[in-house]
Amino acid sequence: MAKHTTPRERRKARIRKKVTGTADRPRLSVYKSLNHIYAQVVDDTTGRTLAAASTVSKALKGEVKEDAKTDAAKKVGAAVARAALDKGVTQVVFDRNGFDYHGRIAAVAQAAREAGLKF
Repeated sequence: MAKHTTPRERRKARIRKKVTGTADRPRLSVYKSLNHIYAQVVDDTTGRTLAAASTVSKALKGEVKEDAKTDAAKKVGAAVARAALDKGVTQVVFDRNGFDYHGRIAAVAQAAREAGLKF
């Protein structure tokens, strides 16, 4: 029996055909669940995660506990940008992972830009 693919999974596959991260310009991938948001900077040539942040990470868990989801997403975007800049990454390519670019996804991108990442 064939596996059913959701519309988001189809959009994600279409995006990932075009968007890849290199050593010079890694990929900033964002995933959101109903309650949490995750962001990581990935070098696809080596398959390594260079920096990551999420609402469940130790560094941010207590900080975002009482925040609204969009405010928590802004803090995650700023945190992943700081972590990437510490590793020497200044430019990234944004991977919205099949999600619409609004709300929490856009908040992560905007906060990462304000923290110093270029995309």
